[in-house]
Amino acid sequence: MNGIEPIPKKQRNLTGFDFFLLWAGAAVSLAEIWAGGILVPMGYITGLIVILLGHIIGNTPLALGGIIGSQWGIPTMVGTRPAFGARGSYIPALLNIFQLIGWTAVMVWIGGQAAATFTQSSSLYTPEFWIVLLGVVTTLWALVGHRFWKWLHRIAVTALVILCIVMTYVVLKEYGISKLLQIQGTGDLPFMLGLDYVIIMPISWLPLVCDYSRYAKSVSGSFWGTWIGYFLVSSWMYLIGLSAALATNSHTPEAMVLELMVSFGLIVPAMIIVLFSTFTTTFLDIYSTAVSALNIYTKLGEKKGVIFGGALGTIIALIFVDYPGTYVHFLEYIGFVFCPLFGIVLADYFFTKKRTLLTDDLFTKGAYWYTKGIHWTAIGCWVVGALVFKIGRDLQIGGAIPSFLISAIIYLILTKGFRGKEHLLEKEAQETSN
Repeated sequence: MNGIEPIPKKQRNLTGFDFFLLWAGAAVSLAEIWAGGILVPMGYITGLIVILLGHIIGNTPLALGGIIGSQWGIPTMVGTRPAFGARGSYIPALLNIFQLIGWTAVMVWIGGQAAATFTQSSSLYTPEFWIVLLGVVTTLWALVGHRFWKWLHRIAVTALVILCIVMTYVVLKEYGISKLLQIQGTGDLPFMLGLDYVIIMPISWLPLVCDYSRYAKSVSGSFWGTWIGYFLVSSWMYLIGLSAALATNSHTPEAMVLELMVSFGLIVPAMIIVLFSTFTTTFLDIYSTAVSALNIYTKLGEKKGVIFGGALGTIIALIFVDYPGTYVHFLEYIGFVFCPLFGIVLADYFFTKKRTLLTDDLFTKGAYWYTKGIHWTAIGCWVVGALVFKIGRDLQIGGAIPSFLISAIIYLILTKGFRGKEHLLEKEAQETSN
C-alpha cells in the first residue's frame, strides 16, 4: 500500500498487457450491458454507430488522463492539484468518493440480484446473501494490492472473455443478426443524448485511472493498454445489451441475457460471469474510494479506506430499490461533474503545464497553493462547464462534449498569462529529472 505519494519507478510493475486486462475486466460488467439497453430508441444500426463513436470519444481522455499517473507516479486526485490547488482538489475528491461508493452499490446490487436468480429454490441464497458475499470478496480483492492484481486479472479476465464469447454467440443465435439489423429506431432518444450515455461511461473511470496507471512500467504501455482494453470490451458489452433489449423489449437486458444462457444449459458459465465481472469491475471502485479519501485526509490509511468504501457501498446496495431510474440519473450526474472537470485538468496538464510538474509542490504550500490552496479560476471554469452540460442536455444537443471543450477553452484563455515563472521552474525540474 503506497498512499498518495509518487510511486518510485522500481515499484512500477504493470505492463501494457496488464492494463489491457485491467480495463477489459472493468468493462465486463452487467451495468454496461444494461447501459446498452438505454439506446433502444435509436435502433440497431444507429445504436451501433453511437456505441463505437461514443467510445472513441470517451476513451481518448480516459487514456490521456492516465498519462499523468504513468509519467509522475501519482493518483488521479493528486493529479488535479496543479489545476485546482492542493485544497481545491478536495472538492473533486469528495464528489469522486460519492460516485465510487455509488458505483460499488450499483455493481454489487446488480450482481446480487442476478446471482439470486440461479438460487431461487433456496431460502438461504437470497439477493441479500449474494450482495454481502460480493461486497466482502470484492473488498478483499481491493486489499491485496497491485502486485497480485496482475495475476488475478490474467486468470479472471481471460475466463470472462471466453465466457463472453459464448454469451455473444447465444444472444446472436437466439435473436438473429439479420433480424436485429432490421429493427428501426423510434426517435425518442436524440443522437447526441444517446452519445452522452456512451461517452459518460469511460469518463466515469477518468477520476481513478491514475490510481492504477501510476504503477505502469511505461507511459505508452499504460495509454494503449487502457484505450484498447476498455474500448473493445465496453463496446462489446453495450452491443450485447442493445441486442438483447431490442429483441425482447426488456428494460433489464442483462437479466434477459443471463436467462437466455440458462435456457441453453449454461448455468455455471452464467454464474461465473455474474460473480467475476462484479469482482474485476467493483474492486477498482472500492480501492479508489480509499485513494480519493487519502487525498483529503492522509492519516486515514489505504486499508481502512478500502474497508470503509466496501462496507458503505454494500450497505447502500442492501437498501437499493429503484435501480433503473436511479442508474440513468446517476450517469447524468457523472457527466455533469466530471466532463468539465477533466476538460480543465487535461488542458492544464497538456497545454498550460506542458506535461511538467513539481512533484514536491503537490504536497506543500508551493506552486500549486494559489489562494489559500484553491485555484478559483479553475473552480469558476468548472461551474461554467457544468452549466453548459445541463443546457446542452436541455437543448438535446448533448452535454458531454460541449462541457468538456468549453471548460477547457475558457480555462486556457484565463490562465495564459500566469505561466511565466512557474512554467520555467517546471521545465527546469523536468530537465533535471531526465
